[in-house]
Amino acid sequence: MSNTYFSSPNYTRTIIETNDVVRDGAPSLQLFRQGLLRFEARRQSRDGGLDDGGATERRACGGGALLLTGLRHSPEAELLFSRLGRGDFNLDAPLVLLAYHVDYWDYMGWKDPFGSSQWTVRQKAYVEALNLDTMFTPQIVVQGRAQCVANEQEALLSCIASAQRVPAPSFQATFQKHTPESLQVSLTGALRTKVDHAGADVMVALYECGLVTDCLAEPTKAGFWLTTMSSGRLEKLCSVKDASAKKTITGTVNFSLWEGFNAAKCGIAVFVENSSHQIFGSQNIQLPDKL
Repeated sequence: MSNTYFSSPNYTRTIIETNDVVRDGAPSLQLFRQGLLRFEARRQSRDGGLDDGGATERRACGGGALLLTGLRHSPEAELLFSRLGRGDFNLDAPLVLLAYHVDYWDYMGWKDPFGSSQWTVRQKAYVEALNLDTMFTPQIVVQGRAQCVANEQEALLSCIASAQRVPAPSFQATFQKHTPESLQVSLTGALRTKVDHAGADVMVALYECGLVTDCLAEPTKAGFWLTTMSSGRLEKLCSVKDASAKKTITGTVNFSLWEGFNAAKCGIAVFVENSSHQIFGSQNIQLPDKL
């Protein structure tokens, strides 16, 4: 079975990557769940009337994205991140939020179930690209060009407001689940941004919304980890060089799926980045509820 989806290029969208997962008590968990209900209501309203039993089309907002990378061990940072996902701040551009869970704090005794050395390596690349002294948490990186402490609301909103907006790619996505453990995503479309001789990579992140992890087992903390859009997988679709904004790009990526994968809670973020992880356009596409 395959499902084909489109994303409209008529919007500017902000992608936010974070390596931070929120840990907080019941009040924050309640707020987070309310946000998920709002998200689901908006999604159902947008996608109402679709038949996932065959090839289908869906229009989702797309646009130039801001990339924010936040790191764990901060309830305040993840709650702020979640509020961004709920749309609490009435920003003039939509956001795509990606949470990257690093693993270098695992030695403290509580292992993040979503932590990965892949995201630690990505944060190290940001340290070099942004000329920082060291890695730290909580951190958010915006559009690969600016960063701030992830629990400082005014600094974060300022980074978002001043971030460069670029046209969204206009990819059409087809999803095929050949086995219960894998997902194939085929993409065709235009970058809508010129790529020079330095080149760029087209990346595809498979994310899951609304992860809530009980972390009472952690020695020094109590409560929950709450994650708005956790990046579970990240693959390169292709590399491009000396390409016009109208050039058609076609490619396929294959994702291995995690235990408990639920397509209704997942989506893909497609973004264009250079070797320094600076973002030159992004697009968000929800997966069909049934694959």
